[in-house]
Order: sequence, then structure tokens, then C-alpha cells
Amino acid sequence: MADLSSSGPPRSSELIQELLEASGASANRDVLRDILRSAVGLAGDDADRLDLKITAAALKEMRAAFTMFRQLDGIPKATVFGSARTHAHDPLYDQARRLAGDLAAAGWMVITGAGPGIMAAAAEGAGRERSIGVRIRLPFEEAPSNVIAGDHKVVAMKYFFTRKLMLIKESSAFVCLPGGFGTQDETFELFTLLQTGKASPAPVVLLDVPGGTYWTHWQAFMDAELVAAGLVSAEDHELFLITDDVHQAVTEIQRFWRNYHSIRWTGDHLIIRLQHEPSEEEIAQLNSRFSDLLLGDQIEQTDPLPPEVSDRDVLELPRLVMRFDPRKAGRLRALIDALNLLPSATGSGS
Repeated sequence: MADLSSSGPPRSSELIQELLEASGASANRDVLRDILRSAVGLAGDDADRLDLKITAAALKEMRAAFTMFRQLDGIPKATVFGSARTHAHDPLYDQARRLAGDLAAAGWMVITGAGPGIMAAAAEGAGRERSIGVRIRLPFEEAPSNVIAGDHKVVAMKYFFTRKLMLIKESSAFVCLPGGFGTQDETFELFTLLQTGKASPAPVVLLDVPGGTYWTHWQAFMDAELVAAGLVSAEDHELFLITDDVHQAVTEIQRFWRNYHSIRWTGDHLIIRLQHEPSEEEIAQLNSRFSDLLLGDQIEQTDPLPPEVSDRDVLELPRLVMRFDPRKAGRLRALIDALNLLPSATGSGS
């Protein structure tokens, strides 16, 4: 593969440095320099006009979305996926509306695709102040829900890939309601990212209405065709909860963040940051229960490692470190669930 890191005319590096100086950029100059180098490289690659338009539109729209979400840092966000074709009289519509209302009441903001159907229901439930929209521009698309139309917390995307990036990247929880190709695409991409470690662990709820069969039939297909053939692991069931109960859905999301805070890789070691410090006895029990997901050594409590110290990365939190088998995302989720139920986290410990 060609090395494109130094693409551009001989003076390009000097001109890029001058441009960074003129822009006033003082942080992350190495990354900004790479972005500008790529742009200069495209100029010298005789790139097709359509390729350039895709690049320009994606970068412009991501910048707009990053700017919007930056204003909402520190507020937990949940993305709701579901069909744009669901009518207001459908029980699923009311289910989505109640779910979003309960999430908003619990302090969450609700992200949707800002369209009709389930998206409109979730925006109604959350209310304008608690709703965020990431629209897709389609020739047949209806206008955004009246709840969030014209709001500063709505951005529009030309491409589905940039839209899905924002719907997933900015969220700490996900609820998927029944839908068509788009909902299935979003749901499977979410599981692909979680399974491969390209997205940080997060709770995923597959929500239906009482008596609904959408997600139970979906799981039956998964078991019969994917798990049985060894195409996915049976342990991947740990990545989601199927329910028809709004209260259980919200409880699942809240419980996931009771003790677990975040993860970080340092070399081949996985660090799990927690809200509450576990006891030695609890760590011993975790090692016994989850030895199958370790690649040698044990789960150990640790001080912040040097890369974390260098980045000042939540140094105040207790953390565990382990050599983790990255192919076992389902078991990692089970470990996170166990961490959230430790006596030290629930207040029932010594």
C-alpha cells in the first residue's frame, strides 16, 4: 500500500504549517496537519470530481455535527432507532413516546433521525429541550417533526454513513424499535461495532409492544441461522436485551452506568474504569467467574497507567486491568453487568 503521509508538493508541509498558524489552532495540531495533508494529496491525485464532492460533503457535515454535539458534552444521550412508517395510532408509536419521556425524565437526551414515525414519537416524548436530531436528506423525506423543526440541535446529512456515525458515536445507550431496512441496517451496524470493539460497550435494548413478535422472531432467526452455523457466538446475546416493557428498558440503560464508567486500551491491556472501588474478595470472584475471557494473567486493580496519566484521563477513578480476548465482546458485556451488581457498587458491601 502506498505511503500517502507525505503527499503533496515539496512546499506543502511548510504551507500547511503556515495555515495552522494563521488559523490560530493551538491543540491537536498533529491531527489537523494530517487532515490538511490529505486534502493537499487529493489535489495532486487527479481525483474524480464525485470523489471530491463526497469527501467535501462528509467533512463539512461532520464538522457541523461535531460543533452541535460539543455544546451538549456531559449530558447522557440515548439514540432511538425505528421505522419512519409507523403511524401515530400504532401502539409502537406510543411505546416510543413513553420510552423517550421516561429517559428524558431520568436526565437523558434522546437522539433520533429527526424524521416521521418512531423518530417523531421519540421526539414528542422527550420534548424539544431534550431532543436531538440527525436528519438524512432524501428527495421523498417528510419535514422534521414539529417538535424539533428549526431547533439548533438538528443537523442534516447527505450520506447515511456520516449520519450513522453521529447517531452511534455520540450515544451512551441505544433503543431499537421495529422497522424496515434502515432500522435493520442501523441495528446490525451497531452490533458489528460492539462485537469488534470499534464502539465502546453500551446498553442496547430491542423494544417491542406487549404481544409483539418482531424482535423474538429476529432472535429466532439469529439462533437458527447465525448461531447454529457458528457465524456469531451464542455469547453475543449478552449484547442486547429484548423487552416489551418501557420501565425495564430504562432500568437496563440506567443500570449499565451504575458502576461502569469507561474502557481504554493500553497496548494489549484493557483498562476498565469504575465509579466504586471493588474489594479484593470481589476481584477474586470476578477472576474465577470470567477466567475464560482472559489471555493469561488475572483481573487486577491498578493505579492509572502512564498513558492515562499523560492524558489526564479520569485519574480519580478506580480501575481494573486485564489482558482480554477481544473476540469475546459478549463476555465483556457480562463482566460489565457483574461489575454493576457488585456489593461495593450497589451499597450492600462493607
